[in-house]
Amino acid sequence: MQALSCNRQLVTAALITALMPQAFCGASNVQPLEAASEEVIVEQVTESQNTGFSAEELQAAVDKAYQNFKGLKEGKNADYIPILTQTPSDLFGIVIATPDGQFFTAGDVDYKFSIQSVSKVFTAALVMEEKNPEAVADNIGFEPTGLPFNSKLALEIYDDRSVNPLVNAGAIAAVSLVDAENEAERWQLVKGNLEAFAGRELPLLEAVYNSEYETAWGNRAIANSLFNYGRLYCEPEEALRVYTKQCSVGVSATDLAVMGATLANSGTNPITGIEVLDPRHVPELLAIMATAGFYDESGEWMATAGLPAKTGVGGGIVAVVPGKFAIAAFSPRLNEAGNSIKSMRAIRQISGELGLGVFGSNPE
Repeated sequence: MQALSCNRQLVTAALITALMPQAFCGASNVQPLEAASEEVIVEQVTESQNTGFSAEELQAAVDKAYQNFKGLKEGKNADYIPILTQTPSDLFGIVIATPDGQFFTAGDVDYKFSIQSVSKVFTAALVMEEKNPEAVADNIGFEPTGLPFNSKLALEIYDDRSVNPLVNAGAIAAVSLVDAENEAERWQLVKGNLEAFAGRELPLLEAVYNSEYETAWGNRAIANSLFNYGRLYCEPEEALRVYTKQCSVGVSATDLAVMGATLANSGTNPITGIEVLDPRHVPELLAIMATAGFYDESGEWMATAGLPAKTGVGGGIVAVVPGKFAIAAFSPRLNEAGNSIKSMRAIRQISGELGLGVFGSNPE
């Protein structure tokens, strides 16, 4: 077990080195989505030195991926949260968002779905911003579990109990680490942080929250176990409620793209121009995404797509191309690991076609 832990630490260190801040660029010519005409997008992105691609190349890559995978029928909606079965299964959207506030889209990019586990990245970022990355490392951990995202076994086989903020145990612990005097303040800080990354107000999908909270027996067991082991930092039910609300926030593929573009832009939102996360903390966050963003498929994802990314059982995925842009996609049909099949394949194809892998160009 010790040798395995050392190997994971070496992989994480290598990823942090590969994703160092010198790859990042600042935002320029920021323009809100609703005000940008097609002509403006072409002119601004063609002139931008941030992406390395023309507007035509980015739009063509999005269109090609959409056409290639829109008819795919593999997988099924998540059903362990009952209400997720009601999302129309054939919805599919893809968005590229650049650091200078431009968007390239295809499909159902404005449909609101629950953010689910994609939210975990941004609450980890909030803890880093309030404290520092060491607080996450010391109180939660940085290491991938190699087990499913909702594993209770991981709490027993690892001495530190919670070892990663992107699986359920670590994400519940991250919520409990937020500096708050009470549950209401904790929720407002978590929600406000998600909105700062998205650049707009985000709704709580009450029906999703009720469905998820009423069936949260596994997560309740995780929260209570963490509290018992001294790895939860507020009352278990408070942490569980805020965590479940966090997962029930409504976003679109466009929102996820803006959130990812904020990370691609050194922590500064490309729409609002507000620095949401200290640039010094971005590499650590991207390293965690690279090692654990796809749960127990993270190694395969990095080998084939080569991009730090985060997935959620609501069907959303956001991938970050450091210093260039973010790619987000949405489709509710999932594979057995809980990852959106269409979204995964679309982002992987775009990464391969444009040669975006952070360790070198991955084949298409």
